[in-house]
Amino acid sequence: MAKVSVTSVELPPRPQLFDFHGVSMTEYFTQRWETIQNFQARPDDILIATYPKAGNTWLSYILELLHFGQSSSEHLTSVPLYLRVPILEVTIPSLEPGTELLDNLSTSPRLIKTHLPVQFIPKSFWEQNCRIIYMARNAKDIVVSYFHFERMTFVHPEPGDWNSYFQRFLEGKMVCGPWYDHVSNWWQKKQSYSKLHYMFYEDLAEDTGREIDKLCCFLGLSPSAEERETILGKTQFDNMKTNDMVNFSRYKGMDFKISHFMRKGKVGDWKNHFTVAQNEEFDEVYKKKMKDPSLQFRTEL
Repeated sequence: MAKVSVTSVELPPRPQLFDFHGVSMTEYFTQRWETIQNFQARPDDILIATYPKAGNTWLSYILELLHFGQSSSEHLTSVPLYLRVPILEVTIPSLEPGTELLDNLSTSPRLIKTHLPVQFIPKSFWEQNCRIIYMARNAKDIVVSYFHFERMTFVHPEPGDWNSYFQRFLEGKMVCGPWYDHVSNWWQKKQSYSKLHYMFYEDLAEDTGREIDKLCCFLGLSPSAEERETILGKTQFDNMKTNDMVNFSRYKGMDFKISHFMRKGKVGDWKNHFTVAQNEEFDEVYKKKMKDPSLQFRTEL
């Protein structure tokens, strides 16, 4: 894998949102679109898909430990997770494009991260019948986490204040589009694509071991009891937050003085941000946007 400098770089202006095939995106996700769409998946690739701030890093680390935890400990302690599990669609300053990082990965299976809506997934993933894991998180916690993330990262648009950000989220004018469409369209895809495992952040937070067992069943893995306990320990939120190979502290496109990339990891933190009026407005919009009664979310545990 190519070495990437983590020294400080002069950061470009924050990107602007624009409409891209009906979805709000920025240039960092679209400027190499033909290359992304022509990406050649392999049959053993595992695609890890989420809306932004829905636990993709957490899930990526769990899957990496399940597959490689016993065999590549030096790799896990010397190379940041964002290089070990690259984001397919990202092209950002100071980092090789995701497609190139993936082409140079020596691991098998390749673990591939994405935040793309289901309609933007390269067709080779479906043609190769790849296993896909989608994790959804409730919208109220998403908007709070996304707000703090966009405050501290320079590769997303300027978030503005909380009140205006809240309204923008309701309107779906976010990188990767409306949350409602993202989770619903992936849920619909699950009904027709058998190799898609759809899971929930709240379930993983409630009982991590249970959800790891479900992942192992889906992936055909059988870790020993000792391996399972090791993975459970390493993937506790506080342990990941202090692990410099997981917490994105090596990536210089973020300002950790503003916020941490891994901030709280709680279910229900939205209660510390929403006003009563905002909560009522959110619930009204939610009822209008979310039509499928089979897709249910928990906003507290």
